[in-house]
Amino acid sequence: MKNRDYITCMQSVLQLIDEGVHVVDREGNSIVYNRSMAQLEKMESRDVLRKPFAKVFKNLTTENSTLLQALETGRSTWKKEQTYMNKDGKQITTMNTTIPVMDDGEVIAAVEIAKNITDIQQMTSTIIELRKEIDTPKKEREKRIRKYKFDDLYGENRDFLKTIALAKRVAETSASCMIYGETGTGKELIAQSIHYASDRAGKPFLAQNCAAVPANLLEGLLFGTSKGGFTGAVDRPGLFEQADEGTLLLDEINSMPMELQGKLLRVLQENYIRRVGGTKDIPVDVRVIATINEPAEDLIAENRLRKDLLYRIAVLQLEIPPLRERRDDIILLAEKFMDKYDEKYGRQAWMISDAAKEKLLSYDYPGNVRELENIIMSAVSMLSPDAHVIEEDDLIINRRKSLPTHDVYTLGEGGLEEYLAKIEREMIENALVSSGGNITKAAENLKIKRQTLQHKIKKYKESK
Repeated sequence: MKNRDYITCMQSVLQLIDEGVHVVDREGNSIVYNRSMAQLEKMESRDVLRKPFAKVFKNLTTENSTLLQALETGRSTWKKEQTYMNKDGKQITTMNTTIPVMDDGEVIAAVEIAKNITDIQQMTSTIIELRKEIDTPKKEREKRIRKYKFDDLYGENRDFLKTIALAKRVAETSASCMIYGETGTGKELIAQSIHYASDRAGKPFLAQNCAAVPANLLEGLLFGTSKGGFTGAVDRPGLFEQADEGTLLLDEINSMPMELQGKLLRVLQENYIRRVGGTKDIPVDVRVIATINEPAEDLIAENRLRKDLLYRIAVLQLEIPPLRERRDDIILLAEKFMDKYDEKYGRQAWMISDAAKEKLLSYDYPGNVRELENIIMSAVSMLSPDAHVIEEDDLIINRRKSLPTHDVYTLGEGGLEEYLAKIEREMIENALVSSGGNITKAAENLKIKRQTLQHKIKKYKESK
């Protein structure tokens, strides 16, 4: 195949991919420019192909163009975020990987692959601005934000009390801390309690769930972005700068990409950050508390958590026992939640019946304290205004058992009607638990009217 035919073939293939592709030869002339790149930069391929790159993109130089850098210096650039103006004057942000093409040690071309992350970058900016508004609120808004302290944590279980005692000692230091506990055990509550019992209590406490945002967004969210690092970039502080002299909680840190975990490790070791696209080192004084909901050794073995990062953060370690191992706390917590939601929903539940207590104690709570709270919240919210006792039938507990498969001859004495009623009842219970007892949301999830759901709940209560 002739060289010209090869380039024509490659052009055709590259039109099919979503990423933008731009290739320049050793003289700096564009020889490949696919449709995705043209749409991204609002250019016509005919205005770019077979023309000098420097004349078509006059605002780009070796200093701010990774493509020219690869061509002139032979240097590769991997996953670099760049922000610039396209032909329509719209600011776009791309994640670029640029590599030189070598032949006998000589650069004969340069290839750039660009992924459009403009929407992600805009989302980053929006989240950071919202963070600034939420985490540095006005006094009247601050009153509505719940700040958890050790006095808000209830329990009499021996292992739980040991964890709390150790957490109080942790609060006396400024060392990084790792908290392990299953989902719903209250890791953030303990992290807040540590912060507000420490000498950093008057400074910011910020929390970020690392599993809740894309990897590209997370880096800018944590470290911020820098103006001047690349064309069109905006100066914006990240969470580390916003949390300076305070505490930053990184929830589910194992969900952070390994490459970003390496950058976080450097920050913890050096006590400075560098904004995305920036060159300036910014000193920060931030206490990091990280949480994981799976054993650290499993995460390391599965290559989801760097061992060196674990050792750096886990200077101090806390383990919160799951609720199934705190059975002596179940009723205590249930009564605390009953009082809480009495006030919230205007109910007057005074006690939990013995049968209801037995039902609570017989369950394993895979969702831990959070699930127990949802169960009590649901029960209190559905109590009639003149009811004062939470009964067994008021507790909607999703035991997560898969429905057995039967043929028509082994359905039991009740036959198909009773079996289908059982399925319907379990679906209603699941929907109510998932919605936290909110009948309107449960009805929406079940795709039925609210009145219909209320009728069915009443029917199944009466049939017990």
